[in-house]
Amino acid sequence: MGNCLKRLILGGLLLLMLAAPALAGEINVSAAASLKEALTEIANIYMKRTSDVKVVCNFGASGLLAQQVLNGAPTDIFISANLEWIEFLKAKGVLEPRSIRPFTFNALVFVAEPSKKVGSLEDLLKLQKIAIGSPKSVPAGAYAMDVLKKAGLDQKLGKRLVLAKDVRECLAYAERGEVDGAFVYRSDALQAQKVAIAFTVPRGNGPRIIYPGAMTETGSKKQEALAFYRFLQSGPAKAVLAKYGFSKN
Repeated sequence: MGNCLKRLILGGLLLLMLAAPALAGEINVSAAASLKEALTEIANIYMKRTSDVKVVCNFGASGLLAQQVLNGAPTDIFISANLEWIEFLKAKGVLEPRSIRPFTFNALVFVAEPSKKVGSLEDLLKLQKIAIGSPKSVPAGAYAMDVLKKAGLDQKLGKRLVLAKDVRECLAYAERGEVDGAFVYRSDALQAQKVAIAFTVPRGNGPRIIYPGAMTETGSKKQEALAFYRFLQSGPAKAVLAKYGFSKN
């Protein structure tokens, strides 16, 4: 009876092992906050196609994410809202240099309630509070500050600027009426419910807004991460990005 019981137990365990699904390979992506909706949708599309893979996304200000990556946060793919933080991690030896490439592009806009009647940079002088991302860690804030400096408005508006932890917080301030308007990306403005695009900053007034992506050294050694990184460059992924207001160039 003892041997029969052992065989039954072993047989049952074998059946359970065969019936249990394989553990999903996990892919960790750290990306700029403004990519939240688009990248989440792309990840969901990919996971439906590849059932044994789980894509975990971490969103935030590019500078803060870069520090997390540098400090060892699990990351296979990093997508920044500017080149600065990609170069920062590349210099630290964290990224696989050959994997660095443009992911998508965006435009800087100013959002406000229509009643504010703001149609240009000069009209900002009529406002009392303006939200921008903290220039030290938020690329959208750095872009906005660069634009204001070129227009000679940075000193005049200095005390009116309200710094936010990321571009989504800028938008939230404007939506709640805590500021008169905010500098955000076009893709963020399209998510707004209570404010609208007052004007788009002309490309010549500031640097080109590029979202570069890269694989970390550890991520480049994972087949699941490599496959997802290739998918991010595919037609279906680009179609989702376009839907959320991002552009090809």
